[in-house]
Amino acid sequence: MRQSVETVSPMSNEGRNAYVIGHITDALLGLLREKPLERISVSELCGRAGVGRASFYRNFSSKEDILRAYIHGLFQEWAADGEPWEGKALSELLRAMFSHFEKHFEFYSLLNQRGLIYLLKDVITGLCGPRPDDPKEAAYSKAYTAYALYGWIELWFQRGMRESADEIAGMFKMRGL
Repeated sequence: MRQSVETVSPMSNEGRNAYVIGHITDALLGLLREKPLERISVSELCGRAGVGRASFYRNFSSKEDILRAYIHGLFQEWAADGEPWEGKALSELLRAMFSHFEKHFEFYSLLNQRGLIYLLKDVITGLCGPRPDDPKEAAYSKAYTAYALYGWIELWFQRGMRESADEIAGMFKMRGL
């Protein structure tokens, strides 16, 4: 679960760090609404967040890392709220995942608008991709599934997120996947 000001004591190091991370994240999302990521400097970001550059570099190595951490936190919340996926049809996982995207439409639309959807690939491959100890058949099967899923997600964003989660799951199911 992503640390937040609400989940840790405000006086602890974790509490102060969660406060800093929250401010940096909020500042980046605000700036990202105004301009592309490559035009946002770390100095500008820290100024908007009201934190020093040392706080940025203590927590992140790049601006993309802020977004990766935010995406990871959203997916952790989604996983904690959802049902176990083991043994479920892939179309049901897809329905749940696209419902998640719909729920956080503003954020994911911003990622799409700024050409940052590729940041989802690591989350998707982490969720259903191969593990180092998987036998070769399982590894290749999981890789196929993860990258096919990412391809559907990327195309959905490129098409303007017009189809609902139910429509996406239905199309996936009709393909026998």
